[in-house]
Amino acid sequence: AGIEAGLQALAPLRAAGHELIVVDGGSRDATAALAAPLADRVLASARGRALQMNAGAAAARGEVLLFLHADTLLPPQADARILQAVAGGAGWGRFDVRITGRSRWLPVVAQLMNWRSRLSGIATGDQAIFVRADLFRRLGGYAPQPLMEDIELCRRLR
Repeated sequence: AGIEAGLQALAPLRAAGHELIVVDGGSRDATAALAAPLADRVLASARGRALQMNAGAAAARGEVLLFLHADTLLPPQADARILQAVAGGAGWGRFDVRITGRSRWLPVVAQLMNWRSRLSGIATGDQAIFVRADLFRRLGGYAPQPLMEDIELCRRLR
């Protein structure tokens, strides 16, 4: 339901020359059609986050990959922050998460996720993981597992 708004939020990145690839995992709605005018490419893939993200990474031409879930928004100046981190020698990274909603516990959950990431070096896909493309490929991409593929990748990246 939010694919158009999510992709419209990324329009400034596309305008700055960043490639935007959407990978549809066999949805039965109009996701691919809605995404097509707002992305550089829309790919079809087998269902599953790891498979979909690997398909997008295989098609990407950039030196840095950013894996962004469809329901996740980037912080302001995300592209500049990523480029600064990579220029400073980082092979990969992630952003702090902020969770919106009605529950007063959501900020607490977000803070705990961010602390866990800082202490352990483990991130989740909701934190918009970025990684140098050569490093991602050298590690073999996401393991083709149905859950926690992001955590497994972070363990190898560490």
